[in-house]
Order: sequence, then C-alpha cells, then structure tokens
Amino acid sequence: MRNRLNIPALVGLLALVLAGGCDRGDSLTLSSETDDPFYRQGQQLSKQGRNQEALNAYLKVIAKRDETAPESHLEVGLILLRHVKDPIAAIYHFRKYLELQPNSRQAVYVRGLIDTAKREFARTLPATPLESQADTLEKQDQIDRLLRENDLLKAELSAFRSGGPAPSVRSRANLETDSTVTPPLITITAPPPAPIVDDSPISPAPLAASQEEAAPLIQAVPLSAPTRPAGSKPATATAAGRRHTVAKGDTLFSLAQKFYSNRAKWRDIYAANRDVLPNEAALKPGMQLKIP
Repeated sequence: MRNRLNIPALVGLLALVLAGGCDRGDSLTLSSETDDPFYRQGQQLSKQGRNQEALNAYLKVIAKRDETAPESHLEVGLILLRHVKDPIAAIYHFRKYLELQPNSRQAVYVRGLIDTAKREFARTLPATPLESQADTLEKQDQIDRLLRENDLLKAELSAFRSGGPAPSVRSRANLETDSTVTPPLITITAPPPAPIVDDSPISPAPLAASQEEAAPLIQAVPLSAPTRPAGSKPATATAAGRRHTVAKGDTLFSLAQKFYSNRAKWRDIYAANRDVLPNEAALKPGMQLKIP
C-alpha cells in the first residue's frame, strides 16, 4: 500500500524535474541572441554589403525570439535608416530596442539615431509654399533697395553741402556681400555765373531766358545703369503681349528673374496666365505663357 502511494509521487516529481530541465534548456538557448544562426548570418551579410538579405535574417531572429531580440531590432533599424531610407520604420525598431534595453550603454546612441531618423523624415515633407518664399524675397529686395537709396542720398547731401562732386558710394548690402557691382555716381552741376553788371548808359537787350532759367539750378545727371559682374546674363526685354514657351527646369521665379531681373515679379506672370495655371505649381514644359 505504501509503495502504491509512492509511485505516483515519484512520477510527478520526475515530470517536474524534466519540465524544469526543458525550461532551463530553452532559457539558455534563448538567452544568447548573438549566438542565433540567423543573427550570425545577418552580421556576415551586412559585412558583404548584402543589406536586404541581412535585413531578412535579422527579421527572422525577431520573429523567432519575439521580445528577446533587442540587438536584432537595432540592426534592422540601422539598415532601414541608412540603406532602405525608411526613417519611420527605423524609429519603430530603435524604440523597440530602448524598450527592451532601457539602461544599456548604447541607449544614448540609439536616442541619437531616433533624432536623426526624425530629421530625415522631415526632409521628405513638402517645402515652404511659394507665397512665403516670394514674400521673403520681396522683403529682402525692398530692404536692399532702401539701403542703397539711403547711402546715395547721404552722398548727394554731403556733396551738395561741400560744393564738390559726389563721391562713389557703395550700398551697405553690396559691402556685406562683397559684390563687384559699381554703384552709379550722382553728379551735381555748378550754378551758372552771375550776370556782369554794365555801367554803360546803353541798356542791354533783355535776356531771352526766363527768370527760372537764369536762376541757379542743380541739374541731376541721370544715373547710369550699374555694371554687371563678368559672366552674368542681361535681363531679356519684352514687349507687351510677348509669349514664352516653358522649358524643362523653368519656374515662375526663374522666369521673373529672366524677364524682369526681379524674382518677386512672379505674381505678375502668374496673374497674366491664370487661364492656364490653376495654381503656382502647375507649370509644365511646353506651356505657352504670356509675359506682361
């Protein structure tokens, strides 16, 4: 009777020992991710530059080990970021690594990789709208023009006070950019000599010129056009109703610069061609545009 009671107990104890041994064996097998054959295969393929095959090998490790493959997640993220150019998927695997190994020595490095992937994704987003770019360019042109006018007015005032010719003035914008453009000179003509008083009893004939013409005048000489740097192309003069066939690479900005030497004039071209341009980005090669 006592032997019959001990046999089932021994059988149960043996089963527990075997189960514990299997569990420990599995635990030992899964504890070393870097010894996994697929992980080793991925390492070798990566060294050979066979990134897609290495990616498949690391994904097999992840599928096999589930939540115990942090290194494979890191390797997959690196391949997705650097070679596949999929920053969103790379971020997922980097975060999975941090979730499994939050206190590892590579945690700071992996967080930096996440920031890099975010920047790469931001580069794929649409650029700033044309309207904002045009406003910025137009404001910059206005600032440069006002600075040039301010410098020229100062030179003119100084020359007028001293009675001599106005010096050559470079605008502040040209000084900052070290441009080779020579600004125009403002020349002030000297007043006509005073009439000679004659004491002769014979009255001289009246002058034909009016009092306004006889009075001293300051005549401004028209400003000469600034010289262009060597190699630059002059703006194309256009007559009313001229048309332009859009070529590959043309934009509203480049056309405004070509025909008006001012990229902010793109609005005029766009407004004159609203019948063929539903929006600013609809420019296509072969289109016939009216240049106002």
